[in-house]
Amino acid sequence: MLEEWIETACAELGIDRADVDRDLVLDLAREVAHGVARPGAPLTTFLLGIAVGRGAAARDAAARLTALADGWDAG
Repeated sequence: MLEEWIETACAELGIDRADVDRDLVLDLAREVAHGVARPGAPLTTFLLGIAVGRGAAARDAAARLTALADGWDAG
């Protein structure tokens, strides 16, 4: 069902499905949800999308955000 949703959402937004790395986004969301805060997951993936839209390489930006979340100390 998830793959069908992604394909449908991509078609609706005019995005090439091949440009969407599902596992990259889900892995980033998991790291942020567990390492920072659950509500941070969708917000961080949104920020990733903005960065990629501005020309950042998705894998590089996601790796930087993952490292940031892994080292996050809210205290």
